[in-house]
Amino acid sequence: MRPVQSYAIAVVASVALHVVVVGALLANWQPDTARIMVQPQFIEAKLVELAPKAKPKPPAPQKPKVDVAKKQNDEKKRLEKLAADKKAQEKKRLQQEQLKKAEQAKKEKQRLEDQRKAEEKKRQEKAAAERERIEAEFAKALEKERSEVTAKNDERVANSYRQLIQQRLSENWSRPPSARLGMETLIRIRLVPTGRIVGVTVLKSSGDIAFDRSVEQAALKVEQFVEIQGMDPGLFERKFRQVDVAFSPEDLRL
Repeated sequence: MRPVQSYAIAVVASVALHVVVVGALLANWQPDTARIMVQPQFIEAKLVELAPKAKPKPPAPQKPKVDVAKKQNDEKKRLEKLAADKKAQEKKRLQQEQLKKAEQAKKEKQRLEDQRKAEEKKRQEKAAAERERIEAEFAKALEKERSEVTAKNDERVANSYRQLIQQRLSENWSRPPSARLGMETLIRIRLVPTGRIVGVTVLKSSGDIAFDRSVEQAALKVEQFVEIQGMDPGLFERKFRQVDVAFSPEDLRL
């Protein structure tokens, strides 16, 4: 029991005792009779030290009321923002992948184009080389044919001039009495484009001095083949700058 309650009970008990005593006295009171003295009993009251009252605790701060709707709305916005950010990141990732694929496709296309151009260039170079080879072979064949034709024409023309030279030498050759069958003298006649004879050399002797001398004299008597002046210069240089003539008693051979 608390000290305050004990003190209150003691006070109440004391007051009640006094009331009982007073009531008894009044009930038994007789005038002028022997007095009966009743000594009141005193109740020793002790002062009870009261413990100091505890300071009242300050009221706990009330937690602010949570706005559930606002909290739910904020949470909804947060989730929506997260979803939007995730969607934006995914979109950005897809765009980057598309750009990467597009760049790779572009590089691959460029590689194939470069490869195609390289192959086309190689094909063209090969075709050009083949064409040049064919053209060179054709030109060579044509030149050969032309040369053959030219050679045939030159030979034909040359033969006509040889016949002329043979005829003129034969007309101016006097066979010596010492000429015999089987003798042959080969001489070389040097000419200039005008057809003039500028030199005669015995390349092969017949063994008979008179026969060899008659051959040289025949060439010197002719002096000039005037007809050669009209000859093609190229043909002259190739075939008539020097002419070898073989003399025998039977015939002249060029």
